[in-house]
Amino acid sequence: MSIIIFLGIALVSYLVQQNLQTKFKAYSKMPLAGGITGREVAERMLRDHGIYDVRVVSTPGQLTDHYDPTKKTVNLSESVYGSCSVAAAAVAAHECGHAVQHAVAYAPLKLRSALVPVVSFASSWVQWVLLAGVLLVHSFPQLLALGIVLFASTTLFSFVTLPVEVDASRRATAWLQRVGITSAYNHSAAVDALRSAAYTYVVAALSSLATLVYYIMIFMGRREE
Repeated sequence: MSIIIFLGIALVSYLVQQNLQTKFKAYSKMPLAGGITGREVAERMLRDHGIYDVRVVSTPGQLTDHYDPTKKTVNLSESVYGSCSVAAAAVAAHECGHAVQHAVAYAPLKLRSALVPVVSFASSWVQWVLLAGVLLVHSFPQLLALGIVLFASTTLFSFVTLPVEVDASRRATAWLQRVGITSAYNHSAAVDALRSAAYTYVVAALSSLATLVYYIMIFMGRREE
């Protein structure tokens, strides 16, 4: 049964990723009126929210866009930074949504930031601890229990990420429409692009939860033998 669940999640994850790439490819060809670039969208959104200590920078790669609260930078991929498309505007505004969350001390973002050191430590060790724990489950079950605790922290992080991403997209699409960067003609495309991106976080969280339950079942099965 567990194999079927993991295969099902893997298939859904693949389909969601393919859908995301298809949507962004299409919306990257949909131009914005006025020719405003992703960088300009980001800079304007930051200014409109009274944020002047965050820089907008270009970063290599595709779909590598992110907000770095430690350096206070909105990092836009090359295809977003200089692009005048609906997809670029949506992504740029979304990342600025995180900057706005940071500025207003949005609670889920504060929680996610607090979890980063824990998750960073857990991610470095969890696969090895779980592997050793499964191999030694009968002689040293405490090791698997430790692995489950470490993995649970990464699962919690995945679920805390969901409201953070959804809220950033909500802020982004509301602002894009309010200031007129998107229009009645293309606003739904911006919403759809960010919704498709959000699905990847949902699948990741569910996949993490399924994996956590799998290891818990192994641990509980050992106790019932």
